[in-house]
Amino acid sequence: MEELTLTTPALLFSAISLIMLAYTNRFLAYAAVIRNLSEKYRERPQDSLIRQIDNLKLRLNLTRWMQIFGISSLLLCVLTMFLIYINQHVVAVWIFGTALILLILSLAFLIREIQISAQALQHHLSDMEESLKK
Repeated sequence: MEELTLTTPALLFSAISLIMLAYTNRFLAYAAVIRNLSEKYRERPQDSLIRQIDNLKLRLNLTRWMQIFGISSLLLCVLTMFLIYINQHVVAVWIFGTALILLILSLAFLIREIQISAQALQHHLSDMEESLKK
């Protein structure tokens, strides 16, 4: 087995940073959509808006967990580097492995969130098709 060096966890910094930027952009987009839906709902409550709100609540929750797992992964990468620095290599390997698992979980939540987003768009397309048929 090859020894873990400082550069190995450091390689994940840029990847995790880019992922976190994408997650933050998703979060900000949801915030804007939720504010818009809130105004529409106050003006005229509709069942379709309630479905959209429920969908957005689920997606927002998934995005929150994506961020938590991503940030935790980054934190453990930093801890790994510190442990390597103080010559605690065995512990560093386990912590780095945990960081990788957290990153995998973050990406798995992203896959699920994308599936839900695609389903939501399909519902919008179906609604438009139905109104065009009328």
